[in-house]
Amino acid sequence: MEFQKDNTFVKGRLKSVTFAVKGALKLITTEHSIMVQFSIGILITILGFYLNITKTEWLFQTLAIGFVMSIEGLNTAVEKIADFIHPNYHERIGFIKDIAAGAVMFSAITAIIIGLIIYVPYFL
Repeated sequence: MEFQKDNTFVKGRLKSVTFAVKGALKLITTEHSIMVQFSIGILITILGFYLNITKTEWLFQTLAIGFVMSIEGLNTAVEKIADFIHPNYHERIGFIKDIAAGAVMFSAITAIIIGLIIYVPYFL
């Protein structure tokens, strides 16, 4: 089956959104790391409503959740591509996967710091 590009702007964008939603649902329903990050995002959002955080705090919290989920999704894509290209263990593939996992760690640490800056004052 040959790929046919849709040249109409609106129809092309709607297809893109459909693929993006499909990908997001696949991530949330099949990848354990995304399930954990998504659950934490939901819990932190509920906490934000409960503590009535400020608009600025909502902005930072939303960005942090989106940042971690996005990097986690990219990490998953890198891992899937690497496993497809070289299904057996290979040192160089492992190195690439470790780097992608490190990016997730940086985003998670950043999100934790943002969460602490937002929520610690509410509990002190």
